[in-house]
Amino acid sequence: MTTLLVTHPAYARHETPRGHPERVDRILAVESVLAAPVFDALERVQAPEAAIEAVEACHPRGYIEELRRLNPHDDEGLVQIDGDTTMSPGSFEAALRGAGGATLAVDHVMAGRARNAFSASRPPGHHAEPQRAMGFCLFNNVAIAARHAQKAHGAERVAILDFDVHHGNGTQAIFWNDPSVLYASTHQMPLYPGTGAPGETGDAGTIVNAPLRAGDGGSQFREAMQSLILPRMQDFAPDLILISAGFDAHENDPLGGLNFVEEDYAWATAALIELAERKAGGRIVSVLEGGYDLTALARSTAVHVATLMQA
Repeated sequence: MTTLLVTHPAYARHETPRGHPERVDRILAVESVLAAPVFDALERVQAPEAAIEAVEACHPRGYIEELRRLNPHDDEGLVQIDGDTTMSPGSFEAALRGAGGATLAVDHVMAGRARNAFSASRPPGHHAEPQRAMGFCLFNNVAIAARHAQKAHGAERVAILDFDVHHGNGTQAIFWNDPSVLYASTHQMPLYPGTGAPGETGDAGTIVNAPLRAGDGGSQFREAMQSLILPRMQDFAPDLILISAGFDAHENDPLGGLNFVEEDYAWATAALIELAERKAGGRIVSVLEGGYDLTALARSTAVHVATLMQA
């Protein structure tokens, strides 16, 4: 078995205003770096549109249909959802394929057709709450993937690690009272969206927040992982590990103030692989979130995927 890469040309058709950090060039940078010969062994598939029923596991039908209604036609330009989040004529399809790529990756990994998988998609998802698009996000891809693993493949426990510089408020909200999903996050605090304090543990005690301070780097990240997050994930004994793989904690990213480097992402990926081998049958699915310096995003994605391929 090899590592599965899921992507689709539709992600480049989700357009944002000029100067917006979540721009088409992001997915082009990721696709370019993963086209290098070192990644020839990847199994590459295109993301389908998610079934509406799969999206409904995290977002009510009314919200889905409202986004479909808001999505502009080809001659209508952009629609502003909030101060950060826009839709273009290609956005609804891209969002459906983002969710579909994540669920397809789960299908392959849970069925043993791939060792692990990376879904390279946009728009990102972890800020999307059940009935609210925000923070560049429309559908919560990693949450939809978790629910799909449970409903379609019988996973009893799913663990999500989110190392984006911004806290995944949407993922936390979706699983706040769910003992079957562990959501763990490292992130800069204070920073958008303002959630993710250590005391936010969820009604079921399965929310684990390890905020970092501006200026923190790899040593603080590794300490948070080793002292808190990895032990909690190990005790949880998940059937599947999902990663909200945001690379905007990199020292060169313009939207955050943390100082991660590529080796930190390689280390975290290897640590999760080792944990998955012991507790989850090696099953890992990673979903792209943030990362807004194109060079840092490309290099960080490359080491992340290369480490997955070494599992």
